[in-house]
Amino acid sequence: MSKQALRKVSQLGKRLIPTLSALRSACSDDLSEDIVSLKDAMERLNTMIEGNDANQHDRLNSIAAVKGYAEMLLESEDEAIAPLVKGLTEMTELLSTATKAPSNTATSNRSTETFEDCTILIVDDMPENLDLMSRLLRKMDCTIVTANSGDAALTTLATTRVDLVLLDLVMPGTDGREVLARIKSDEHLRAIPVIMISGRQDMDQIIDCIQVGADDYLLKPVNAVLLTARIKSGIERKRWHDKEATYREQLEKREQFIRQTFGRYISDAIVEEILEKPEGLKLGGDLRNVTLMMSDIRSFTTLVEHLPPEQVMALLNRYLGKMTDIILHHGGTIDEFLGDAVLAAFGAPSVSADHATKAVNCAIQMQEAMAEINAENIADGLPVIEMAIALNTGEVVAGNIGSERRSKYGFVGHQVNVTSRIEDDARPHEILISEQTYRALNGDQFVAGKSRTIKAKGIEELLTVYPIVGSSFNA
Repeated sequence: MSKQALRKVSQLGKRLIPTLSALRSACSDDLSEDIVSLKDAMERLNTMIEGNDANQHDRLNSIAAVKGYAEMLLESEDEAIAPLVKGLTEMTELLSTATKAPSNTATSNRSTETFEDCTILIVDDMPENLDLMSRLLRKMDCTIVTANSGDAALTTLATTRVDLVLLDLVMPGTDGREVLARIKSDEHLRAIPVIMISGRQDMDQIIDCIQVGADDYLLKPVNAVLLTARIKSGIERKRWHDKEATYREQLEKREQFIRQTFGRYISDAIVEEILEKPEGLKLGGDLRNVTLMMSDIRSFTTLVEHLPPEQVMALLNRYLGKMTDIILHHGGTIDEFLGDAVLAAFGAPSVSADHATKAVNCAIQMQEAMAEINAENIADGLPVIEMAIALNTGEVVAGNIGSERRSKYGFVGHQVNVTSRIEDDARPHEILISEQTYRALNGDQFVAGKSRTIKAKGIEELLTVYPIVGSSFNA
C-alpha cells in the first residue's frame, strides 16, 4: 500500500473518529460494540501510519480490522449510523482499492448463507482479528472456537470436533504452515478443510501451503462475501467426507455382521469369496482337485437314544463346535453337518497345492481334541464318544448348488461317494485315507499303518486305504 494511500486512510480515519465517539451512546448495545471496535482499530492504524514503524503484516492486520468493522456497520439497518454511511463507504472503497481486495460495501451482494451445527476454529495471534472473524461468523449461526497461537490451535483440535479451520499464516512460535502440516499428517484431522489467511502475497508461499494441504488461501484484508463462499465450499466438502466415512463405517459393520452371521453356517473362505467376488453367487461350478473329509461319531444314535433333547444338543454342539474350529483353522471348507457327521473339503474355494497334507494334519488334531471333549462330557454327566475320519483326494465339481432362492456351496461327484464308503469302514479313533490321498502327501511327514482293501457298495473297484497312525515328527 503506497504512502499516499496510507495518508488518505489516516486523514479519513481522523475525520470519522469523533463521529464514532459521538454515536456510541445513541446506538444499540451490539452496534455500540461494533462502533467501539472500529474506533479502536482506526486509532491503532493511525498510530502505525504516523509512526511508520509497523511491518507489512501488522499493518495489513490493522487494515483488515478497520475494513471488516466498517463493513459490519454498513450492514446494519440502524438509522443511527446514517451520519457514518458516506465516510464508511469511502473508507472501505479506499482500503479495497489500495489493497486490491474486492469491495464489500454493497449489501445486496452479501451472502445470506448460514452454517448451522458447524464448528469453525479461528486461529490468529491478533485479538482484533479473532474478534472480527468471530462476530462475522456468529451472524451465520456458526459455533466459534478461537486460538491465539499455533500450539493452542493444535490443543483445541485434539479435544474438540471442528468442521473447518481459518488459519493465520504468520504467527510467533508454531506458525500457520506448521499447524497446517500437522493437521494434514494426522489421519484423524486431515479431512478438516483449512483456509489460510495471510497478508503475504508471495506466490511461492501460496503454492507451498496448497501443496502441504491447504484447501484455500485468502489475502488480507479478507472480503466477507468471498470468505463466506470459501467456508461454504469447505464445509460442504467436509460434510460429504463425513457422509462417506459414515457410509463406509456402516458397510464395514454390515460386512462384519455378514461374516459373523453366515460364518456360523458356511466357512470363512466361502464368505470371503462371496464378499470379494459377488459373481461367485451364481449357480454353477467348476472341476477342482480337493481332499474330502468325512467324520462322524460312532454309534451316536445308540448313545443318545435315552438322553433328553437338551443333553443331546449340548453333546452334539460341543463336538461340532470344536471340530468346526479345527477344520477352519486348517483352511478347510465345511460343506455340511449331517447330524453328527461332518463333510468338509480342502482346496476349494481357496486353491491350495498341499490340501492333502492340510487335511491329514487337521484330522490328527481332531482326534487329539476328543480327549478334551470327553473330559468335559464326563464332567457334565454325558457319554464318552468316539470319532472316525475318512480322507479321499480327487476331482469333484465344486460350486453353488440349488436354486436362485436357496443355494449352498457344495461338492458333487464320484469322489464324494468314495469318501463316504471309506468312512463307513473307518474304525473308532481311526483316520483312514484313500490311496489317492496317500500318494498326494508330501514326503514322509506322516506315519501310515498297513494298508487294507475295501469292497465298497456301489463301487466296482476295490479301494485301497491306509490308516494314519501319527505324524513322523511325533513318531
